[in-house]
Amino acid sequence: MTVTIRPVVPAEDAALLHAWVSAPRAAFWGMADHAVEDVAHVYTYIAEQPHLAAYLLVLDDHPVGLLQTYDPAVDEIGEWYERRPGDVGVHLLLADDHHRAGRTPEVLAAGMDFVAHLPGCRRIVFEPDARNTASVGLMERLGAERGPLVDLRTSISEKPAQFFFLDRERALDLARGLRTATT
Repeated sequence: MTVTIRPVVPAEDAALLHAWVSAPRAAFWGMADHAVEDVAHVYTYIAEQPHLAAYLLVLDDHPVGLLQTYDPAVDEIGEWYERRPGDVGVHLLLADDHHRAGRTPEVLAAGMDFVAHLPGCRRIVFEPDARNTASVGLMERLGAERGPLVDLRTSISEKPAQFFFLDRERALDLARGLRTATT
């Protein structure tokens, strides 16, 4: 029983991703009105950008989450907080999937460990919609450092964004602790 992480393959994964991002629980993802073809287009664009990446979190051969990374030094989101060298921005969407039941800590551990080991990573940056109490609550439970609350306006998103930060060592400690809690 393991968590693996693999790059999104837009042509193959679009239907799965569409089911996730168009579900009511993913309203804050901002893609509820996207068709499968639109989702494929978005993830093809992400795959073509050197500062963006999208990955599936796969638990025992069952995809259970989407992890996206961005470089805040390049991405416009980085203009909304005090950037630091080695920042890696993250968007995380966990699927409502019975395979994940009771295994969320293991999935989170794998994701944090993966991001923390990306070349040059010194700090992980999250900016969930401040109205998304589930995401904000998760950041608080993880002990992420609360950053600024901003009225984020980018070319693809407008939201009250609550920034949170995890330095690399804290993320690795959390990943170890979450793995220990599930064994």
